[in-house]
Amino acid sequence: MDTYSEFQFSGRSLNAKEGVNSILKLRPDVVLLNLDENDFNSLDLICELHTYLRELPYVIAISKTKERAYAAIKQNCFDYWLATCDELEIRKSLMRLKKTFSKKSEPQKLCLKTYRDYHYVDTDEILYLKADNNATDVFMADGSKVNAYKSLKKFEQQLPGNFVRVHQSYMLNTKHVERINYGKAICSLKGQNMQLPFSKTYRENIDQLKSRLSKNSISSLF
Repeated sequence: MDTYSEFQFSGRSLNAKEGVNSILKLRPDVVLLNLDENDFNSLDLICELHTYLRELPYVIAISKTKERAYAAIKQNCFDYWLATCDELEIRKSLMRLKKTFSKKSEPQKLCLKTYRDYHYVDTDEILYLKADNNATDVFMADGSKVNAYKSLKKFEQQLPGNFVRVHQSYMLNTKHVERINYGKAICSLKGQNMQLPFSKTYRENIDQLKSRLSKNSISSLF
C-alpha cells in the first residue's frame, strides 16, 4: 500500500473497544477489519458504528477462510480479503477505492426552495449555513446569500459529510476551514476574513474536524 500516496496509516487497535474509539476519534475513510483476532464477533463493530456515525468508513474484512464472507457482504463490507490473497487482489481493491473516492469528490447539487423558486447550487460552493427560526440562510463563496424554507436540522441530515454542525445556529463546509481557535472558540474560513463561533455542545464535532484536517496536513510542532 506504500505505492499509493493517497492512503496513510492512521493507527492500529487490538480489540473491539479500542477499534470503535479509534474510528470515532480519527474518522478514517477505510478500515481493515481482522475477523479472526478480535474479542467478539468483529462484524458487530459495524452495527455499533451505525449508532454514532451518519457515514461509515469503507470496511475491508480479512480472514484466513471464506466462511464469514457471506456475513461480511450482508454487513455491506467493501471487500473481503483472504489472509493468503496475493498482491493483485489487494491492488484491485485499492483501485476500486480510488475510483469510489473520485466519484464522491465530485460536487453535489443542492436544491434550495423558497415559495415557487428552486435554486440549485454546488455544495462545494457553500461556505456555511445559518439558522433563522424555521428557515436557513445559505452563504455562498461568491458572497451571495440564499434563503431556504427548511430548518438547519434538516440540512444537517441531508448534506454530505464535509458539512459539520458547530453551533446551534451554524453549520459550516469543512472544505473552507482555514483555522480552528480553541481559545476564542472560532473557526476561520479561507480567503473570507470570516470567523464563525462554535459552542461547547458541538465541541466533539470540532475535535473530529481537527483530527480529519490534521490527518491530511503536514504538521509543524513548536
